Amino acid sequence: MKNIPEYFGSLVFDDRVMKANLSDEVYRSLKKTIDEGARLDSKLADAVAGAMKDWAVSHGATHFTHWFQPLTGVTAEKHDSFIEKAPDGRVIMEFSGKELIQGEPDASSFPSGGLRATFEARGYTAWDPTSYAFIKDSTLYIPTAFCSYGGDALDKKTPLLRSMAALNVQAKRILKLFGQDDVKWVHTYVGPEQEYFLVDREMYNRRKDLIFTGRTLFGAKPPKGQEMDDHYFGTIKPRVKEFMEELNEELWKLGIFAKTEHNEVAPAQHELAPIFTTANQATDHNQLTMEVMQKVASRHGLVCLLHEKPFAGVNGSGKHNNWSIATDNGTNLLKPGETPHENAQFLLFLCAVIQAVDDYQDLLRLSVATAGNDHRLGANEAPPAVVSIFLGDELTAVLDAIETDAPYSGSEKKQLKLGVDVLPRFFRDTTDRNRTSPFAFTGNKFEFRMLGSSNSIACANIMLNSAVAESLRQYADELEKAENFESALHDLIQKVIREHKRIIFNGNGYDDAWIREATEKRGLLNLRTTPDCMPHLLDEKNVKMLTAHKVFSEAELRSRCEIMLENYCKTVNIEGLTMVSMTKKEILPAMEAYVGELASGAVAKKNVDPDLDCGYEKSLLRSLSALMLQIHNAADELEKALVHLKTLSGVEETAFAIRDGILPKMATLRVAADEAETLTAAKFWPFPTYEELLFGVR
Repeated sequence: MKNIPEYFGSLVFDDRVMKANLSDEVYRSLKKTIDEGARLDSKLADAVAGAMKDWAVSHGATHFTHWFQPLTGVTAEKHDSFIEKAPDGRVIMEFSGKELIQGEPDASSFPSGGLRATFEARGYTAWDPTSYAFIKDSTLYIPTAFCSYGGDALDKKTPLLRSMAALNVQAKRILKLFGQDDVKWVHTYVGPEQEYFLVDREMYNRRKDLIFTGRTLFGAKPPKGQEMDDHYFGTIKPRVKEFMEELNEELWKLGIFAKTEHNEVAPAQHELAPIFTTANQATDHNQLTMEVMQKVASRHGLVCLLHEKPFAGVNGSGKHNNWSIATDNGTNLLKPGETPHENAQFLLFLCAVIQAVDDYQDLLRLSVATAGNDHRLGANEAPPAVVSIFLGDELTAVLDAIETDAPYSGSEKKQLKLGVDVLPRFFRDTTDRNRTSPFAFTGNKFEFRMLGSSNSIACANIMLNSAVAESLRQYADELEKAENFESALHDLIQKVIREHKRIIFNGNGYDDAWIREATEKRGLLNLRTTPDCMPHLLDEKNVKMLTAHKVFSEAELRSRCEIMLENYCKTVNIEGLTMVSMTKKEILPAMEAYVGELASGAVAKKNVDPDLDCGYEKSLLRSLSALMLQIHNAADELEKALVHLKTLSGVEETAFAIRDGILPKMATLRVAADEAETLTAAKFWPFPTYEELLFGVR
């Protein structure tokens, strides 16, 4: 039996390794940088680099890389070996502090959104000591930030670290007002639940849509999908269990706190959830998790699909971002305690989140906006595109009492009695779970459910951290100058509840009546697609807030708006081109072959007996012939529309043209092709069906 505590983190240059391999002086300095954000003494970098290299080489590493997260949505790396030329012509293994602290990848091939010209190639990576280095594939990976020659952030890590610093500053101002002068830092902690599909690799390789886009662009509904609810939490199939066991082992070696695994709702769908860690480390860990999932799946003859909606008509995959705030002394600032109505500090931080989500609902929505996630939001497995907060009955009653200055009688914990003596009795949680809510309070944290499964969690946490920091700044500015703190605190909490209660909704988010109420009565935003929401990044209030907290510069915001819209356009354009290609090269030829066999069969029957009625063949031939013409025309229309996109000038104009023109044409083509699949004999259909993909892994 494997000793998990013994090998957990064995490939990570973590606190245990640093303490064992660094001098006390170097260790204390590095530890202060990691825990408190103090600037690292560059004079100590050589000592850290030497120890890091010796440890890595002892574990078989031959190379190192600065590992960063550009605006492509995936990670990037350039590998250099440790070898240096020795005077005698041989080589020695060296790694300097300069190499540790700074790298210089070519930045010209990464998205910049106009921050620099293509010929301006120089970029820099800078070591992030708050996220541990690790070994993977005989290479020492050093987590880094990535910026341009001019100092603009070209990655997702840099603004995430800035947002964490902003929230830390404002939260400590609030805690000081409550007499907590000894708090050194406040961090946000995240536990992202990762959903994914596993399909057979041989079938995957026969689907050009999966290869090029990550989702099926065609596919008729199988006789059985998820309607029996028999896959969720069901027995894990042997092949999948073997994959999960190896995945856990690989993740645990990398110090990733993989905790919970189970079958999800849709056939072939599964979930992995980790233990919480800091938002920065959680982001790095989640990027690693997605990469390792795909590598391990390949070893088992599988492919891991991380697209938000790989199959139409069944649940898509999300990434629930469980978010909390805690101090260095272990206090969770979102924990209500036994009497939340008496916990003023908790209520103020709760109000900060409520106000942040209301004031910046557009930023939260656009932080999860992608072409893939547009297919998922608002469907039966995901929250709607309208942002709201679920608090549960007790907290809502507490806030109602505060708003009206009414006494709060409290609520006793109810003991659940299951009616069988041998079963234990236990207390019911004070809040239920609302899976239809985009942003739900779940006891001592908030669960932001709108993220798509392939999203980097950095974007959502940047906006969430920044928005909450802004709420706390406003509160600190007001309370620090108050003559009577208690009275001012009461009035402030009451005012926030009155002004922002519209964002609280404890009902069914899937109900059409709620969408009407949210938009028509409460004035909440319903930003249904990426083109709808992304331009809001440049709204005056958003630019003002994000630049004031130094999370982004205005130039960085403009570049990100451009990059995200451009990514949306490129993604859908690739999907459209793939549909046209599959239609002309696979679907129509397959139908033509089947029609030919049907016609030949009818002729053969007539040759045997001229009086035979070939009604079946004639009816099917008419249907297929009509569909072939319909599919051909729809593919031509789509192809023409894709060509027309090239004539449009701006990325925003192109994005709206895709939303209003390309996507409807893609839907029209799919409907006809999916109907054709149901009429075409299985041996003629050119690629694996939903039935084969969803139920092919046993």
